[in-house]
Amino acid sequence: MKKLITALLMALVLLGCKKEVKQAEPVAQKEQSGTWWKEGVLYQIYPQSFKDTDGDGFGDFNGVIEKLDYLESLNIKMVWMNPFFKSPMVDNGYDVSDYRAIQPRYGTMQDFQRMLDGMHEHGIKFVVDMVVNHSSIEHEWFKQSRSSRDNPYRDYYHWWPAEKGEPPYRWSFFDPDGAWTYDKKTNAYYLHYFSAAQPDLNWENPKVRQEVYNMMKFWADKGVDGFRMDAFQFVSKDTTFPEFPKGYEKNVAKWYGMNPPIHKYLNEMYDQVFSKYDVFGVSEGAGTTFQDAHDLVDADRHELQMAYHFDYVDMSRSTKGYELTDFKNRFTKWDKEFEDKGWLSIFLSNHDNSRLVNRFGNPSPEFRTHSAQMLNTFLMSMRGTPYTYYGDEIGMTNIDMPNIDEYVDVSAIGDYKKALARGDDMDKFMVELNYNSRENGRTPMQWNDSINAGFTTGIPWKKVNPNYKDINVATEEKDPNSVLNHFRKMVKLRNENKILVYGKYQLFDAENEETYSFSRTLDDRKVLVLLNFTDHGSDVVLPEIKNMENELINNYSSLDKTDDKVTLKPYQAVIYELKTD
Repeated sequence: MKKLITALLMALVLLGCKKEVKQAEPVAQKEQSGTWWKEGVLYQIYPQSFKDTDGDGFGDFNGVIEKLDYLESLNIKMVWMNPFFKSPMVDNGYDVSDYRAIQPRYGTMQDFQRMLDGMHEHGIKFVVDMVVNHSSIEHEWFKQSRSSRDNPYRDYYHWWPAEKGEPPYRWSFFDPDGAWTYDKKTNAYYLHYFSAAQPDLNWENPKVRQEVYNMMKFWADKGVDGFRMDAFQFVSKDTTFPEFPKGYEKNVAKWYGMNPPIHKYLNEMYDQVFSKYDVFGVSEGAGTTFQDAHDLVDADRHELQMAYHFDYVDMSRSTKGYELTDFKNRFTKWDKEFEDKGWLSIFLSNHDNSRLVNRFGNPSPEFRTHSAQMLNTFLMSMRGTPYTYYGDEIGMTNIDMPNIDEYVDVSAIGDYKKALARGDDMDKFMVELNYNSRENGRTPMQWNDSINAGFTTGIPWKKVNPNYKDINVATEEKDPNSVLNHFRKMVKLRNENKILVYGKYQLFDAENEETYSFSRTLDDRKVLVLLNFTDHGSDVVLPEIKNMENELINNYSSLDKTDDKVTLKPYQAVIYELKTD
């Protein structure tokens, strides 16, 4: 008996020692531990443009179910889907009228559950897009709120009584008339940072916050694995609505975003949702400083888990293009800042931007394939969670829409009205809009060379890009050197090599305007990534080249190399293992 008691006491001592060691670990080390939402690649689906199965011209859940094998073949581990909640669709679902109901064009709740279960069966996690900075004007909360000043839902939104005079001006993302709209019924103005059909919720009201947390738990209980929080940096407002300085709309994130109570609200959300489920949260926007971003996502803050900032995609928003040195600098400074704490999203495209290959590569028939492959190689070899937007895995391009009559996007139409009011040169404006409009990234997925690219048997809600005869999944499936098959290889390479997830990043030749060269190092392994961002051959001269040993991936069949120099072909991308001492 004595021996048993002694053994038990010794076991307790050892457990206590282990506990002390665990507590002594630095936060940075804890945050580098294996986590599914860090190690997997995320694929973004714009649901009404992905695959239609009922012939109404809009994508649906059954279309996604039909393509589950395809999604699994991409080797991705997560899908983020843009909003599918019930909505009048003023902003394509970012105006929600019922957070617990499905927009009928996508299917039913039963269809959603089949899709979610199907993803899980294929080893894919599902991330839902939560739009909780604002609701639809048709949400029951807003209908009640605008019905009378003493309605219990009045404080679910931001109201300014007309007898106080006009409210302080607030710029709107979509509305040329500003962010306050007069409502005659109660003689008051309501706030909307986006369109007048998207009134902002009052997060300073604890009842609103509890409604959101309960709604998130509703979806987590159904099995969703993550939450992308739309426009979330803007949820907390100073409800005295002080005057902002002239020209503040040029840096809206600074004046609209990161009002300090947001951290209290996120702590509440963490306690009620993130700490109770194996899910992660990512906010659209990360403030205007590195500290803002860390305050949102560092693990010891108990708020969100992944930063999604716009510094990357803000490059190349115009036809003037971008400088590669600026491109390298932005990625490098964010990597350095998040080297030990926090976690980043890595992306160059999404539903709010034009196509990846148009903005950062070369869409011409001669160079589209290699430039798309090069960009996908880059995204998959940086530290952070890579986000791929549907169609980028086959190198889809912008669609030519030179006339404003072709546009349906509320943002494009609002920008057009603002430009008219300013007296801008509208010909120049349309050239820029044609290049950078969100419409470019929302055209139907190009599945094959049949009518409507195999997207629908009906009339598509948006015109299919005419180049679908050449750029489509079926054609690229047959070509081992296609954008699609290179994408699969690159994602597989990342999945199998944690060095590409957690490895230390080091930039080389920072001032080179043609090539991007960097290494990743983890434990005793080191790899070298060489990327040519030009349409001509370009030399890379580095001491590390002499140690290039094992080719991991190459979007060409060969590499021109001497002891200290590599000559990269147009848009060539290679990753090599390096010999280490």
